Amino acid sequence: MPVTQAYRPEAALLDLGPTFVDPVAAADFPQTRLRFRNDRAAATVGLEGLSDDEWIAHFGRFVPLPDTLPQPLALRYHGHQFRTYNPDLGDGRGFTSAQMRDDRGRLVDLGTKGSGQTPWSRFGDGRLTLKGGVREILATEMLAALGVSTSATLSLIETGEQLDRGDEPSPTRSAVMVRLSHGHIRIGSFQRLAYLRDDDGLRRLTDYALTNLFDEEPGDPVRLLDLVVGRAATLAAQYMAAGFVHGVLNTDNINVTGESFDYGPWRFAPTWDPAFTAAYFDHQGLYAFGRQPEAIGWNVMQLAASLRPIAESDALVETVERYSARFQQALVEAVLWRMGLTPLGTPDDRALVRAVEATLRATGHPLDRFFHDVFAAPLPDSYGDDWADVRGRAAAFPPRKARGDYWADEPCSMLIDEVEAIWARIADADDWTVLATKIKQMRELGVALA
Repeated sequence: MPVTQAYRPEAALLDLGPTFVDPVAAADFPQTRLRFRNDRAAATVGLEGLSDDEWIAHFGRFVPLPDTLPQPLALRYHGHQFRTYNPDLGDGRGFTSAQMRDDRGRLVDLGTKGSGQTPWSRFGDGRLTLKGGVREILATEMLAALGVSTSATLSLIETGEQLDRGDEPSPTRSAVMVRLSHGHIRIGSFQRLAYLRDDDGLRRLTDYALTNLFDEEPGDPVRLLDLVVGRAATLAAQYMAAGFVHGVLNTDNINVTGESFDYGPWRFAPTWDPAFTAAYFDHQGLYAFGRQPEAIGWNVMQLAASLRPIAESDALVETVERYSARFQQALVEAVLWRMGLTPLGTPDDRALVRAVEATLRATGHPLDRFFHDVFAAPLPDSYGDDWADVRGRAAAFPPRKARGDYWADEPCSMLIDEVEAIWARIADADDWTVLATKIKQMRELGVALA
């Protein structure tokens, strides 16, 4: 196989033992038509040299990659779903097919979505709609451009089946997707072990996360919690600065590495509206835009509770209580980064971010328009008196990079109308050029912001 020297296979999941995973097999799809291959992400793990036929074999038929997991593994976990505990969870339409090191030295997983039924599928068919796969590409590409820690959509292959779904026109086309992610260990993975009173399993999973995901010494669950608190607080702040609403921030959807993944009913908020929701079934607004920091903090508290059998309670409480302050600091950094400004390291940083939040909320000004116009530059004259406080405070901050020619064009957004328009071109005319064009635009935004 034409892998490069960057290909560094791993099989760390096997060290956890059989009580953490279930060996499974991929579905035998009627067809495998390659629709998207992310060579940029593949290059980080030495897989960009695969031919299309080899790509389909490994990511559509799931022929094992060399020297990594010999067969796919479905992970076991529990979770709070909209604050209701569910012990009947696990990888129901996905599995981990391989592990390797990326070009940053991190352990990464190849995880699937739509790859068939597992012991945890319950009454589901284990499949993914093609539209769901396209939406995941759009979410991950836009989030990566906006500096959010996210999984990468590596591959999307159409599988030739017709699926019935209650929340979109059916029958609809099917696909299997592969994501590249910095681990798939969830808060719910720890909740399961606490629920089962498996203290030895909690210690093993803690050590696995510390050594493989954080490059830390094993044996200290409080240290693991501290690391997760910091990563989770940063993710929550990045969501806010990006104007992103995940939609389903259940504990089984929170990766302990702080990397966002598993995109279902996501949306980008057009304005700074704290009540804006992404999921049509989130009737109480539990995971609304403005409540995401609270939701992620609540989830981290569940991790602390799960670690109580193997750690001292006061130390866990003290650690988890740092979440709020760490989120506030991360929010300052994320907003100033998107504004193209260098923090001053003084209370003026937070004062500017508070002014930005308040003014965006009061005026209903489009989020992407604001961040585009203000990047590394004074606010345009077209911003009136409502913006006087922001204008005055921002003037004290030096730019972190030159504004450049990119910013002369219109802002790059990923609002729901454009998502639907891209899908419509694929559904009606099998036109994939609109998706490719949008990916190019989002990556150009990422370069301009980086």
